[in-house]
Amino acid sequence: MSYLVFARKYRPQTFDTVTGQEHVTRTLTNAILAGRVAHAVLFSGPRGTGKTTVARVLAKAMNCINGPTPAPCNVCRSCTEITSGNSVDVLEIDGASNNGVENVRDLRDNVKYKPAYSKYKIYIIDEVHMLSTPAFNALLKTLEEPPPHVMFVFATTEPHKIPVTILSRCQRHDFKRISLDLITGQMASICGKEGVAVSEESLLSIARAAGGSMRDALSLLDLVLSCSDGPVTDENLRNILGIVDRRIIFKISEAILNSDINVLLDSLDDLYENGHNIKELYSDIIEHFRNLLVVKIDKNVNKLINLPSHEIGLMKEQVKDVPSTFLNQIFDLLYREEPAVRFSPNPKLSLEMVFFSMFQIKPALPIDLLIEKIDGLRQKIPVARRNKISEAGTVYGKDENEYLKTGISEKAVDPYKHGGYEACDKKPQTANTLEESNDFIKTWERLFAVISEKHPSLAANMTKCSIRAIAGNRLEIEVNGNGFNLSRIKNSKNIEILKKVCLEFFGKKIEIVLEEKKTAEGETGPKKTESNQLINEALNNPLVTDAVEIFQGRVLDAKIL
Repeated sequence: MSYLVFARKYRPQTFDTVTGQEHVTRTLTNAILAGRVAHAVLFSGPRGTGKTTVARVLAKAMNCINGPTPAPCNVCRSCTEITSGNSVDVLEIDGASNNGVENVRDLRDNVKYKPAYSKYKIYIIDEVHMLSTPAFNALLKTLEEPPPHVMFVFATTEPHKIPVTILSRCQRHDFKRISLDLITGQMASICGKEGVAVSEESLLSIARAAGGSMRDALSLLDLVLSCSDGPVTDENLRNILGIVDRRIIFKISEAILNSDINVLLDSLDDLYENGHNIKELYSDIIEHFRNLLVVKIDKNVNKLINLPSHEIGLMKEQVKDVPSTFLNQIFDLLYREEPAVRFSPNPKLSLEMVFFSMFQIKPALPIDLLIEKIDGLRQKIPVARRNKISEAGTVYGKDENEYLKTGISEKAVDPYKHGGYEACDKKPQTANTLEESNDFIKTWERLFAVISEKHPSLAANMTKCSIRAIAGNRLEIEVNGNGFNLSRIKNSKNIEILKKVCLEFFGKKIEIVLEEKKTAEGETGPKKTESNQLINEALNNPLVTDAVEIFQGRVLDAKIL
C-alpha cells in the first residue's frame, strides 16, 4: 500500500524530534558523546510512547557513517536501511512470536559473526517480556559478555515480567506517558502539514482518549479524518470515537451532588440508548470525581489534572460549596463499586444500583462543627448531673430517676469523697490569698471542686492528690498514685490548665510543683518500663487529651497490642 498512516509517516528519525521523552534522549545523547553506551539497553514504559522509535534512532546513531553520533545523517546506507527496516546488521525481533529457546540459540550462534558493513550488529527485541524462562536462561551468558561488535536493545511494556538476572545485565530507561499538551501540539503540527482543520477541543478529546500514547493519538486522528466529510466537528468526533460529551459528565456529577436521582437515571438511559459504553462512562465519572476532590483540597492542580483551564474553572465552581468529606464519601463509593460494574453482565443495572446507593449518602458534619455542637450540649447539662454521669458511669433513660448501669469499674472516681459533688451544686469557693489557705485539706477540696467543674478529665487523674505545702507563690501538690498519674498531670497542657485555675482560685500567679508520694522504703514508685512509657506517650497525645476533654470522659485502661 502506498498510504502511510500518521504514526509511520511522522515517526521521529532523530533524538531531537522525539516527543515527551527528553530524560531518555538526553541520557543517550550524553552517553554517545562520552563513549559510554552500554552493550545492553532496556526501554520500558506504556505502549505508544516511543520505545521502538528510540531504539531505531539509537541504532542509526551507532551505525551512522559519521558515528557514533547523537545526530545521525539519515542519508547514508546504514541510516536509510534502518529507517526502511531492511538492514542486515540491525535485526528487529518480535519477542512474542520468537520466544522459544531455539530462537535464542540461533541468535547466540550468529552473534559471533561480525556485521556486514556497519560498525555494530544490533539486536532490537520488542516485547522482550514474552520470552520463555528457558529462552532467558539461554541468553544470560551472551548478554553478560557479548562480542565487542554486538549490542542488544530490549523494549517492553511489562518490565516486572523480566527475570532479575536479565534486568541486572541491562541499562534501563523508563519511558513515561506523554502529556495532553504535547500530544495536542504534535497533532496540531501534523494537521497543519496535512492541510486539514481540526479544532483544539477536538484534538484535546483525541489526546484524552489516547491515554498518554502518541501512537494511539495519531491512529485516532487518522480515523477521524477518514470518517469525516469536510471539517471535523465536536459532535462528529464524539460519534466516531464513542466519547461521552464532557457536558454530560458535568451534568451527572451535578445531579449526584444535588441528590437528583431523576436526572441521573434519565441521563444514564439516554447514553445507553445512544450506544455509549457504560463501563467507560463509569470510568469517566470516577475520574471526574477524583478531579473534583483534587480541585477541592489542592490549589496547585495543574500538575495533577490534565484538563484545559476552563474545565478546571468549571470544577472549582461546581465544588465551591461542597464539603470535601462529602466528595470523599462519593469517590470512595464509586471506587469500591468499580469491580461490580466492570465485571457485571448488565453494567447499566449495576450503575443504577450505585446511583441508588449514592442517593442515600448525606454530607458528613464537619469535625469542628461537631465539636462545637458537643461542647454546646455539654454546657447545657447541669454540672452535678454531668459529674454523676461521667464519674459514676450511669446514663439517663427517659425517666431521669432511672439509670442504666454501664459496667464501670468499682474503682471509678467517687465525687462525693472529695466534696466535689456538693461543691458543684453551687459556685465554687475561692481563696484570695495563699495565707488564707493554711488548712491544706479544705483548700484542696475547694480547689479540686473547681477543677472537677471545669476540667473533669484532669480531675480524674488528680483524685488521689493532695497539697503538700503552700509557701509564697509556690504550691506543692503531692501525687499519691503511680508514675502514670504523674505523667498525665505533668502534661504541658494540663500544667497550663492548673496554672489558670490557681490564678482564678488564689487571685495571683502560682508556681506549681508536682511530687510523687514516697513509698515506705523512701523510694518513688517503680521505674517506668518501656511499655509504660509507650502508654504514657499515647495517652498524652493531643488527640487523646482533646477527645477526653470534649466527651467528658476518662481513660480506664490502656494496653499495648
